[in-house]
Amino acid sequence: MDAEPNLEDSPESDPVASMLAVIDLRESDARTTEDIFTGTSQSMPLGRVFGGQVLAQSIVAASRTIPEERIVHSMHGYFLRPGDSTKGITFAVDRIHDGRSFSTRRTQAFQEGVPIFSMIASFQDEDPGLEHQEPMPEGLPQPEDVPDVESHLEGLHPMSKRLFTDRPVDLRHIPSPIYVSVDGGREPRQAVWMRVRRPIPDAPAIHRAALAYLSDLTIQESILRAHGVAWSTPGLKVASLDHAMWWHRFGRVDEWMLYVQQSPSARGGRGLATGRVYSRDGSLLASVAQEIMVRVPGGDVAGR
Repeated sequence: MDAEPNLEDSPESDPVASMLAVIDLRESDARTTEDIFTGTSQSMPLGRVFGGQVLAQSIVAASRTIPEERIVHSMHGYFLRPGDSTKGITFAVDRIHDGRSFSTRRTQAFQEGVPIFSMIASFQDEDPGLEHQEPMPEGLPQPEDVPDVESHLEGLHPMSKRLFTDRPVDLRHIPSPIYVSVDGGREPRQAVWMRVRRPIPDAPAIHRAALAYLSDLTIQESILRAHGVAWSTPGLKVASLDHAMWWHRFGRVDEWMLYVQQSPSARGGRGLATGRVYSRDGSLLASVAQEIMVRVPGGDVAGR
């Protein structure tokens, strides 16, 4: 992540530039037993820090303490409190272990001295070994054949529209988004084509951090879709509780990727969602799991 992004537009006018600027942390001069980094947040209409941003920043902070050739392969994190997007974030990294092939780091994200996110991540040298993967689903439409997000936003409040149109990511839902309504059958699964809206620097560390950012955008929706609950449902409350991710193979986030998602269970005001991210040519890039708190007016998801 040390490479400077070559940006043609300012972060204020370009959502992709904003994303890259936010995940490019600054090292603190503070003298402590931990490695300290500081960062800012992207402006959000509702004022809460986007969880995928904190994921990406925490991975970048940990990566700054690792030799460049040793890459992140897994992370497990807990969202402890909602963050304030108008305030800075401090990231403290503990160098837990450095072995011959693996390194382990713990990153804690703070705002005004209060922890908002805690993560442990593992890094590994590239090694040969056994290899297989779950194949990419067949028969799904290609991204060019799926409407983009702007075509599904009729009826949303202008402030809510900004949340989608100002994002650095192009999303194409299969069968369709659930922003305003849930069309089709109530099934606990969906797929989403996604990519960053324009080319970004080649550095693999940037692409892995950006993939963590993207991984939090739609993972919750298989839970809501199963019960016909749209994001615009009055009184709906959703919060990410934890997030786990495993990077299997390198892929570029500025090229189309298919995010296949499903929910195996929802109960007690919580729902679990899992996902697999494929490159367009079928290479399995990453696996994701997240549990959320979900509260629907008139009863929880499990009771609908």
